[in-house]
This record gives sequence, C-alpha cells and structure tokens, in this order.
Amino acid sequence: MSLLDKTAEPGGPAPSSGTGPQVRDRADVRRQRRLIVVFGIVALLVGYFYLDIDDFEIQYSLAERITKEDRPQPWDTQLMMIVCLVVVVVSLVLALVNRVPRNAWAGVLFVLVGVAFLAAFIIWNFTDQDGAVARTFFNPLPEAMRRSTPLVLGALAGVLCERAGVINIAIEGQFIAGAFFAAVASSLAYSAEMGLVGGIIAGVGIAAMLGVFAMRYHVNQVVLGVVLVAFATGFTSFLLKQIPSDPDIRQYLNAPLILERIAIPGLSDIPVIGLTFFNQTLLVYIMYVSIGLVTFLLYQTKWGLRVRSVGEHPKAADTVGIKVNRVRWQAVLLGGVFAGLGGAFFTVGSNGTFDNGVSANYGFIALAAVIMGRWHPVGGTLAALFFGFMLTIEVQLGQLDRIPPAFIQAMPYIATVIAVAGFVGRVRPPAADGEPYVKS
Repeated sequence: MSLLDKTAEPGGPAPSSGTGPQVRDRADVRRQRRLIVVFGIVALLVGYFYLDIDDFEIQYSLAERITKEDRPQPWDTQLMMIVCLVVVVVSLVLALVNRVPRNAWAGVLFVLVGVAFLAAFIIWNFTDQDGAVARTFFNPLPEAMRRSTPLVLGALAGVLCERAGVINIAIEGQFIAGAFFAAVASSLAYSAEMGLVGGIIAGVGIAAMLGVFAMRYHVNQVVLGVVLVAFATGFTSFLLKQIPSDPDIRQYLNAPLILERIAIPGLSDIPVIGLTFFNQTLLVYIMYVSIGLVTFLLYQTKWGLRVRSVGEHPKAADTVGIKVNRVRWQAVLLGGVFAGLGGAFFTVGSNGTFDNGVSANYGFIALAAVIMGRWHPVGGTLAALFFGFMLTIEVQLGQLDRIPPAFIQAMPYIATVIAVAGFVGRVRPPAADGEPYVKS
C-alpha cells in the first residue's frame, strides 16, 4: 500500500502520535491526485509543443497594430519555451512529493503554471507558419482589458447580490437591457456619457424586478434569473424592431456615440503598462474604481458587514436588529448599477449600434467568474480578467490554421473547466444564498 492510500477509515481508530507513519487526510490525498493529473497533462502538452517546433522564431509587436513607429520584431522563443517547460515540470514534481503549499503561495504556483501553459501554447501556434507572410503576435493586454470590463462589472454585480443571499442569474439580462437603453440614451442626448446613465437605469430596472419577485413573492431565484434573461432578450428585440430603418429617425434611437480613449499624461507613456491600463475609455476607468469601491464597501464598512451577515445567517442578523430584506434590496439595486454599466459597454463602449445578441453571453461568463472567484470582488475580478484575456487570444489564434476554429472558440470555456476542476476545487457559496427570508 502506497503512502497515498494510508488514510484513516471512517469510524476507525485515530492515528497514533508515536513514531509510526503519519496517516493522511482523504481530502489531502484527493487534492494531491488532482494536482498530479492536471500538472501532468500540462507538462505533457508543453513538452509536445516544444518538440513539435522546428523554427522558434516568431514576429511580435508590443502595439495593438502595425504602425510606422511599431514595426513587428523577430523573437527567438526557444529560451521562453524552455522556461515554460521547467516551470510545469517543477510544479509536477512538487505535486508528486506533496509539497504544493496550501497558502497564498499555492495561488502563485497555479498562476505560474497557467501562464507557462498559455505562453507555450501561443508560441506553438505562431511558430512554423505556412505562407509567404507570417502572422504577427500583437500585444493582447490592452484589448483584454477592454473585453474584461463588462465581465468585471458583471462579476461585481453578482458578488454584491449573492453575498446578500440573492442569486443573480439575470446578469446577462441586465447586460442586454443596459446595452439597448445605453444606445437609445446616447443617441437621444448625442452623448456617449449619457449612454452610461441609460445603461445604469436599465440595469437597476432589471435588478428591481429581480428583487420584487425574489424577496416579495419568493420565486425560485434560479428560474427567475433565466426568465429575466428571456424577458430582456425578447423585450429589447421587440423594441429594436419598432425602430424605423429611416436613417433620419434611426440616428435618434440607435446611433450612439462611442466613448473615446483618454490617455493619462505620463502614465500612458509607460511601455506595455501604459497602453494597457492608462490609455482606455471612461468606462474602463470606472471599472478600476468599482473594484476598489465594492471591496471597500463589503469588507471595511458596517453596511458590508450587514450584507455578508444577511447572506450567511439572516435569522441571526434579524435578531440583532438588521432589516434583512432592506439590506438585500440595497445590495441588489447597487449590483444593478454595475451590471447596467457592463451592458453599456456593448454599445457606447465598443460596438456602437445595438443588435440582437450583442452581449454574446458575457453575462453567464461573469457569473462563472463570481463562482471561480469564490464570491469575492477581487477574486471575481481576477477570474474576469482571465476570461477577457482568453477571449482576446481567441481572436488572434483564430487567424491561424494550426488548430480547428471550433476548438479556438471553445478554448476560454475549456480553460475555465480546467481551472475550476484542477485549481479552484470545491467552493462554498454564502450559506443563505438563494433562500428567501420570512420574518417569523
């Protein structure tokens, strides 16, 4: 019998404290096996990528597109591939000897493994290209930051609602409504900033519907969320069809202005970082502030303590005088503000004109980010940034013929399953999440 199998039997005698072999907990054994499998698969794939490359040189650019100032440069990626292979092999060895830490350093190790795999995968795709002109790998970070904006705002909305004990499956519906009414408000006011106000109003409106049916009429919150998504989809589709095709009329209803980029003097000139973080639109900067604001409200204020208490033990919160449903209403409506802003991204923040399917199911990805981030605003933000990066990489890799396009499109979701199953593991939502409270 191996050391992995020397676990205590349920109901059996407790392990002795003598000099005999230590008996390991079953959960620790399962964790080690899961990490060995995940790290082993990653190591095999990275090893295959390295051995399959004949010419390690690729063309890259730190800019988002080719300009006179930013020409593609050659890069011999062999050393980078070796570094990636070393990282994943060392991680596999740590898993084999059960030396993967259980503290914050474990998160650092998981991030390193993920980055190493992604780097090796991207390099493998861009090397050995067929054709006279090789595709250039552009800096994906600025676009990833923009694509992450609605995901982060949606994740913050989900965290606020679920920390208060209300399941919000309707983030996608808030995105759709926010996108439509942002386009209308911007078109009427001839102002991209007014589009944000329209998005907020729509997001709060869907949130109010969620609150009424979930807290007053005690409708099953999962079913309710699905219904609200269907309602928002059908309602905006109906309104879109009522807009005449006449350009003279359409310009006042579905021709929104798009937010312009705002370069922060000095900071925007920093290589790579400046282009990524400090040369973005107003909505992206609002997203930055929102992350800190929600984290501060939830963990540094009395109101945040009340939100978390009604989500964990509403009866105990009621006993000490907290108005449970009032606090839940506040959290749900505030979440609607952020979800509405996330919806506004799809019109005034990027695409302009509203059309059916404009949100591309980003609301459900934001919901996955809430779970992957363990219902914490910072964790949800990091998960949303991960999804945004994967969606951006999907666009660049889709221009190559190395792997089937269908797999490229599914790649962000495959990465999500691997991350949740291999690294996140079992997660626990707030204890009263989804349970309506009736004062006894």
